[in-house]
Amino acid sequence: MTEPPNGPMIAPKLFATVRLEWQGDRRFDVGRPGGPALRLDGDGATGQSPVDAVVSALSACTAVDVVDILAKRRTPLVSLSIDGVGTRAETIPKRIVSVELTYHLSGDGITHPQAERAIELAITKYCSVRESLDPALPIHYTAIVNGETGARRTAGEQATPT
Repeated sequence: MTEPPNGPMIAPKLFATVRLEWQGDRRFDVGRPGGPALRLDGDGATGQSPVDAVVSALSACTAVDVVDILAKRRTPLVSLSIDGVGTRAETIPKRIVSVELTYHLSGDGITHPQAERAIELAITKYCSVRESLDPALPIHYTAIVNGETGARRTAGEQATPT
C-alpha cells in the first residue's frame, strides 16, 4: 500500500485515506488518521452496519451537492433531510440491488423543478460516492418540497412529460 505524497495525516482529495481499528466483536472504528472516527458495527448495535454506511454515504454525498447547487441558484435551503433505503439481494452476498432516496427540502422560493434538477445533477454528475458504485445500480428519488410530494424518478432517466 502506498502512502499519499503528503503523508497519512493530511491526505489530499486524490486519496481517501482511512484507518480502521477493531473494537471487539463485530465493531470497528474507522476514519482519517488523526481525525474523527465513525463506528461501524456488523450487528448494527453500537453503530451503523457497513451496508447502512454505504447508503448513508450516498445520501450525505448527494446532500452536499444539493445544498451547493441550490445555494448557487440563490434558493438556499432552510432544511434538508433524506430518507434512504437500500434494497438488498436475498442471497449471499446480500449486496444492495437498488436505492430509494426521499429528499425533504424546505426553503423560500424552492420549486419542484429546481429541487429535482439539483438532485438529478447530484446523483448523476457530482456525487463521487455514486460514481464509485456499480453504474447499473438503480437509484430512485422523490423530492418533497415544502411539504408537497413530487413524482418518483429514476436517476439518469429523462422525465416523461405529463
